[in-house]
Amino acid sequence: MIELKSVNKSFDGIPVIRDFSVVFEPGKTNLIIGRSGSGKTVLLKSIVGLHPIDSGSIFFDGRDFTRMSFHEKKEIRKEFGMLFQGAALFDSATVEENVMFPMDMFTEWPLEQKRERANFCLKRVDIINKNQLYPAELSGGMRKRVAIARAIALNPKYLFCDEPNSGLDPQTAILIDNLISEITKEFNITTIINTHDMNSVMEIGEKVVFIHNGFKMWEGSKDDILDADNKELSDFIFASNMAKRIRDYMTK
Repeated sequence: MIELKSVNKSFDGIPVIRDFSVVFEPGKTNLIIGRSGSGKTVLLKSIVGLHPIDSGSIFFDGRDFTRMSFHEKKEIRKEFGMLFQGAALFDSATVEENVMFPMDMFTEWPLEQKRERANFCLKRVDIINKNQLYPAELSGGMRKRVAIARAIALNPKYLFCDEPNSGLDPQTAILIDNLISEITKEFNITTIINTHDMNSVMEIGEKVVFIHNGFKMWEGSKDDILDADNKELSDFIFASNMAKRIRDYMTK
């Protein structure tokens, strides 16, 4: 579980995250949605410690991350898995080397143990016999699956995904959504996903948090969202659906 209590973050005196409190639950896909510039990326980076917050507290299973020493934060980050926008694989490294990267960084495992774990993770995301290929030799969906394999390499308690469907066609996006959801439940991970994709919300949004101008404006499940009495959320949903229709029309 990840809990935020009255978190505030500003840049050059301009508030970006404002008095933000929320609980993200383990074994569930927790989605943060909002317009570009609403604060969702800053919020995610604040949770993982890339942006030190101005005030408030962030707890990982009751452990106060904001008041930890540098060494303590480094230890807890070993429990993080990160799925970056665009996959962010290393172009000069093979698929196997990319998946082994967190193990190289945070463990002293022998090479054979790393390879065994890498193969387990790749098999889990249905990447078979591709270990020696390079990212440029893979499709966009396969690169995302390799990135997921890397993100779960250290069996994380917490998984952070920044726009995991960016650049993917709708069918592949659904496959990636379902894969993230399956892994979340299988390993009881606390998963937080930043997205503006309403398809993802309706597909896997067990808990949805809507952020607007840095404030938490609404939270609920995918079953509640269409009936939510919140103008800003309704405007966001309408704009998202219109943008999707335009994209679909342009790609016909």
